This record gives sequence, C-alpha cells and structure tokens, in this order.
Amino acid sequence: MPRTKGDHEARRRDVSEAVWRVLAAHGFGGLTLRAVATELGATTGLLTHYFPAKRDLVAHALDVLEQRSASRPRRAAGPGLPAVRAALLDILPLTAEATDANRIWVSSWDVALADPALSGDHARRYAQSRGKLRDLVATAQELGELPAGDPELIAAGAQSFALGLVVQALFAPASFPPQRQVELLDDYLASLASPRAAMSPASPSSSRGEDPAPPGRHPGR
Repeated sequence: MPRTKGDHEARRRDVSEAVWRVLAAHGFGGLTLRAVATELGATTGLLTHYFPAKRDLVAHALDVLEQRSASRPRRAAGPGLPAVRAALLDILPLTAEATDANRIWVSSWDVALADPALSGDHARRYAQSRGKLRDLVATAQELGELPAGDPELIAAGAQSFALGLVVQALFAPASFPPQRQVELLDDYLASLASPRAAMSPASPSSSRGEDPAPPGRHPGR
C-alpha cells in the first residue's frame, strides 16, 4: 500500500521528536544522522530521505529549536517595565528546563557561525526577539517608567545583558543561582528606570524575594 501524505507527515514529526531528544541529551555537538537514527529506531538510510547532508539536519534542528521556543509558556505581566522584566526573565536559565534549553541554544552558536546562511538565520531570530523587546521598552517609555531614548538601543543593551548572564550562569551555576540572576537583572533594570519608576512599588527592585520561577514551564528563550 502506498504511503499517504499523512504517513509522511507523521514520520516527519517522529523524526523531529528524535532530533529534539538528541539535542536535549547531547546538544548540537552530538547531533549526527547516526544518533538521530538510533533514537528513532531506524536506519541512517531512511533519514537521508529527509536530510541528504549534515547541514540539512542542522538546519532542521535549528527550526525545531525555534518552534519549541516559540510555543513555550511565557510569564504574564502588565504593560510597561513589568513586561520588559518578564520578557528578560523568560530568557534566563532559572529552572532546570530553562537551563537545558539554554544549553541547546548556546551549543547551536558554533554550528551557526560556521555557516553563513545558518548564521543569517540566527541573526534574524535574535533580531526578531530584540524587536519584540523594543516594543515593550517603547511602551514603558510612554508610561514614564523608562527615560526617553532610542528604544532600539535600550532593547539591544537589555538583550545583550540577558544573554551575557545566560552564559555566566551556564558556566558558573554556583556563582549565578536563579535568585542571583534575578537580583542582577533587577539592578540592571533599576539603572535604566526613571527616578519615578525607581520609587514605584511596581519597580523591579521592589520585587526581590519573589519566586523567580512562577508555576509552569519557563524555558530560557
């Protein structure tokens, strides 16, 4: 009996799940056709129908990672500075799951940098995230919670701060536990905030001591 389109799509979903499990266990450094085939319980020959070359597998893995990141739950927060804070908290490795997701992201940087097309895709992903953060910053400025200035530059600085903190926390988790990460982020945001926002009960510095990982799944990106 010939395979139907549904069969093909179901098999592709199975392949994507296997790719994700390999990434979760070994990162991009351990992503090979053989590893995915073993996880899938199939032959490497079958996988070559989907990924004729290693680059095709890597590109698909990056797409899977992006889809997983886009579909995860996010922190809810009101408009303005609380929304900026929530978006940055969603980046940080504050839970075991978020730490695993961030490890996968960081492991993807090497393979992406080695290929101009993949590097361009990564740049697009980070630019898209930065654009969303820019809009949140602009709203906080309209509310008087952040001072006037180019929201694009403020968003770029905030994203860079958060990603740098991710790297610090992954390499030195004992020095950067979740609560310490939250404290550093709140200090950073307080340095950006206008005097009125810094004195407000809703300001970042007033929220210290809160549980940095609210109920639910909050991967880091």
